Formats: sequence, structure tokens, C-alpha cells
Amino acid sequence: MAVTAQHAPAVRISTPTGRWILLTTVLGSSMALLDSTVVNVALPHIGRDLDASLAALQWTVNAYMLTLAGLILLGGTLGDRYGRRRIFVLGVLWFAAASLLCGLAPNAGVLVAARALQGIGGALLTPGSLALIQASFHPDDRARAVGLWSGFGGIGAAVGPFVGGWLVDGPGWRWVFLLNVPLALVCAPVAVRHVPESADPRAHGRFDVLGAALGALSLALVTYALIEAGHGSAAVAPTAAAGVAAGVAFVYVEKHRATAAMMPLDIFASRQFTAVNLVTLCVYAAFGGFFFLTALQLQVVVGWSALQAGTALLPTTVLMLLFSARSGALADRIGPRIPLTAGPLLCAAAMLLMLRVGEGADYLTDVLPALLVMGAGMVTLVAPLTATVLASVATARAGLASGINNAAARAAGLVAVAALPLVSGMGPEAYRSATAFDAAFRRAMPVLAGVLVAGAVLACATVRRPAPGCRHPECRTHGCVTAPPLEDGHHG
Repeated sequence: MAVTAQHAPAVRISTPTGRWILLTTVLGSSMALLDSTVVNVALPHIGRDLDASLAALQWTVNAYMLTLAGLILLGGTLGDRYGRRRIFVLGVLWFAAASLLCGLAPNAGVLVAARALQGIGGALLTPGSLALIQASFHPDDRARAVGLWSGFGGIGAAVGPFVGGWLVDGPGWRWVFLLNVPLALVCAPVAVRHVPESADPRAHGRFDVLGAALGALSLALVTYALIEAGHGSAAVAPTAAAGVAAGVAFVYVEKHRATAAMMPLDIFASRQFTAVNLVTLCVYAAFGGFFFLTALQLQVVVGWSALQAGTALLPTTVLMLLFSARSGALADRIGPRIPLTAGPLLCAAAMLLMLRVGEGADYLTDVLPALLVMGAGMVTLVAPLTATVLASVATARAGLASGINNAAARAAGLVAVAALPLVSGMGPEAYRSATAFDAAFRRAMPVLAGVLVAGAVLACATVRRPAPGCRHPECRTHGCVTAPPLEDGHHG
């Protein structure tokens, strides 16, 4: 049963097909979610097992974010053109194959390359997960379907750190990646057999391959320059210049491409959309850096196991799962300005509280208070941020707006993970020394708090209550649950 723009979707949740669609989309999104949840927790073990430097660990995180951020918009376009189920299944299988390569990697170089391939698979399956729900379900059931998808995804995010820590401490870090293979072998056949195909018959013209390539190249070169800057490499300056030049070329191509631009620049004519994406850059840069460093701090300095470190981060996810929908509803009543100002300030306070976490730290008195404040800040800002992004553009461009916001969030985390060791004076072997890493951690947390304060000031100065746009319940739900996923797996 094909679903196109010419035929209204008619699947109901109560039918077997409806339940199969939910199962498939939850399994697919959970692959990427579970994987990103535990990679930070696994980093010390990966470093010891593969004798990897800090730069290699940075690339283990960033290679995935790089290809995902650079190609996620193109992945959504491919689904619209060639069939959302087809591209979703391709993404699931690609992700599984890359995960297998990650699990078998004999050295850090192979692992980084496999992580980049994983990001390509994620760029294919991530947009398709929610798009299949939006395109398949009857409008009366769509809000409930999206809510169930979000709820089950939240449960996955909540158990992810526990499962990941257990895998790292038990069978080993390689099983963090190998676990995706059986999930894919269930997900792909179910999708092919039970999920209806859908496509947009209006999707035509050439793909913006040049734009995607220039965007990814710019991110890659800038990331490389930031990571290598701490090592005094002579290649840093020319690489950074080439990255900036590629970024300028990307903007030029997107501006002058009359049709099929990956990121049409006229969408930034909305001042609200531009402002909220700038806030997104600040917020998710801080989040990316925080979870990357905290997972290492809890193991390298505090001395906890991977399971203990992963479980310690649960409060932020649980708070998000319990209260994000209410936060979105509150922002809908009072407007986004207050939540987008207060949320980053709460998160900044949490990062300053993390300065209490050092050698011999106690979970209840040192770690938990900081993570509870962090969770409260994330609850306050994440859902309203995404809802405001969607409300700041015409309804027909909501998918594009969400994709750009997701790409901005991932790019911000990518740059933060690359830049933080340089900014905090963290040497290439710092994660092997509790004293050296703790000193760098204490320099990094105030920097991240400052970035969040900048985001709060920007939100207070520029964000206003958006003009009424799409007010349908499913659109509000969509806005609350599709916030850019954090790289540790926390989900808004």
C-alpha cells in the first residue's frame, strides 16, 4: 500500500499494520539511540584496548556526528524521492554493517572510519523513522502514534546507559556496536513485510550532492584543525583556512541553487528561526562537551566502572522522559522566551556544580545534585526550543526546519568535542592520568557554563512568541518529541 501526497494515509494504530509500523520505527530509532547512549561511557575502555590517544577518542565520537550532521538533510530528501521505507531499510542495514565493522575494528583508525560509515547509515534511517509515522497513520491517530514512538524511545534512552555500562564492563565495549546487528535483522524484514511504502510525488529535480559534500567537508576540516591544534601541527592553519573556504563555498552554492537546495537560505529570513538556531548552537555545544567529559571524569578521576558511570547519568534522562511534554505545553501557554532563557541558565548552574565532582566524590551529595539541576534545565528548554523552531516557519517547511535544527545541534556538539581539549589545555594522554584530566575538566566546565549563559542572553534578547502557525495537536506533539538527540542518547 503506497502512500503519496495524493492519497491520504489511513492506517490506524489499533490495526496490526499500525502496530508493526510502531515496532519498526521504534526499533530503527533505538539502534542509533542506544549506540550513541553508550559510546561516551565506553571511551576509556576503547582507549586502553586499542592504545588510542585522546584525539582518537575524540574522532570516535566526532566521525559519527560529522557524517550524520552533514548528510541528514540529504537522507530525508532521498526518502521523499525514492520511498521512505526503502531508504529507512537501507539505513538500518547500512548502520548494522558499519556497527559490525566497529565491533571488529583491530585499531583506532578502523574504528573511526567505521563510525563515519555509521553516521551515513544514521542519516538515512533517522529522518525516515518519524517520516514513516507521519506519512502512514490516519491524521486522527498521528498524535498518539508519535507520542507512543517518543515514549518507547524515551524508555530506550533511560535503560541505555545501564545496558551499555553492563556491556562494557561485562562482554566488552565491542558489544556496544555488535548489539545493533540482531536489532537490524529483526527491524529490516519487519519493515519490508509490514510497513507501507510512501513517497512524495512532488519530489523531483537533482539532489544537492555538491551542497552536502561541501557542508561535510567544511565540518571535517574545521574539526581536524581543532583536534590537531593542541599538538602543534603545521597543518592546522591551512586546514582551518580550507575548512572556512569550504563553508563559504557551501553558502554560495546554497544561495545560488535555484531548486533542490539542501538548505534553502531564504528560510533564515525568519528572524525567529535564525535566533532559535543560534540558541541551539550554544546549547548543544555545551551539552555535547558536557556529556563527553563527564563520562570520562566519572571513570578516570572518580574511579567508577562503566556501569556506575552510565547509571549515574540516568536522572537527566528520566526527568526528560517524565516532564518534557508538560514543559512543551507550558511554553505553548507562556511563550518560549522564558523557558529558553531559564533552561540554559539552569544547565550552566549544573556545570558549575560539577566542579564538586573529583576524586572520591560521593554520588548523593556531589554528582546527583548537579545532574538533577541539569535535567531540570534540559526539561525546561529542549521541547520548547524545537517547538519554536517549527512554529517560526510555514507549516509546509516544518520538516526542513526540523532537519536544519537537528543538523545545527549535531554540528555544535561536533565542534565542542573537538575544541574542548584545546580550550582546557588537555594533553593527548590526559585521560590516562586522573590528576591531569581532573585539572582540564575543572577548566572546561566554566567555559561550557559561559556558552550556556551566552545562549540564555541571546534567547532573552531575540526570541519572541511566534505568530500562530500550525496548531494541530500532532504538530505540537511533533515539536515536543523531535528535539535534536544528544550524542549521549538523551532525547527531548
